[in-house]
Amino acid sequence: MKFSGKNALITGASRGIGKAIAQTLARRGLKVWINYKSGAKAADELKEAIESSGGKAAVIGFDATDDAAFADAIKTIVDCDGALSYLVNNAGVTNDKLAIRMKTEEFSQVIDANLKSCFIGCREALKAMSKARFGAVVNIASIVGETGNAGQVNYAASKGGVIALTKSFAKEGAIRNARFNAVTPGFIATDMTSALTQEIKESYFKAIPLGRFGEGAEVAEAVAFLLSDNASYITGETLKINGGLYM
Repeated sequence: MKFSGKNALITGASRGIGKAIAQTLARRGLKVWINYKSGAKAADELKEAIESSGGKAAVIGFDATDDAAFADAIKTIVDCDGALSYLVNNAGVTNDKLAIRMKTEEFSQVIDANLKSCFIGCREALKAMSKARFGAVVNIASIVGETGNAGQVNYAASKGGVIALTKSFAKEGAIRNARFNAVTPGFIATDMTSALTQEIKESYFKAIPLGRFGEGAEVAEAVAFLLSDNASYITGETLKINGGLYM
């Protein structure tokens, strides 16, 4: 893959899919800015691992739901590197509960963490990318944002919103040569899925045509493609990464 840009900010990058994305982009030659909200130790360890492998990395802690903090972080990156080339909005949370038992604040908490943070990131990145007349953003949505899911009204609404938001930013960003795309991972092997019993895993495998969970690295490679020059004529798209679970 070819990259005309030189750096990338990944929110929520200290673990899980965000960590895999940071590692993959660093291997592709980009300087990665590892964002965290509370996992400072994990972020520092990831930075050290990337640098020990010959990559470039920096750690930048902030709350992605905070307008001023996100804007200040991008300013810091631009001041240091001269530009922000790529952004991956990955930060997010879950708080699962049947809708009939879900409090309004529990709904709003997930909307803020997953959708509001994505809006702020896209908005602030577009400002920086407009000046450079170059940039690309990938937003991490979810299969649940496409299908819905019982017990995840808040999460599904937030991720469905991310998909719609991505399309709208793609229309606004195109004239400024800034591309916006989304990916919708299905079941990905993470700390959460590793805690499942083998019996439960097997029941999920039966529903997935490829018969397994995805790997963080597989999501990361798709994200890298959408950021790269190889996808220079792709914007406003949603790429499914779910093993065929939802087509």
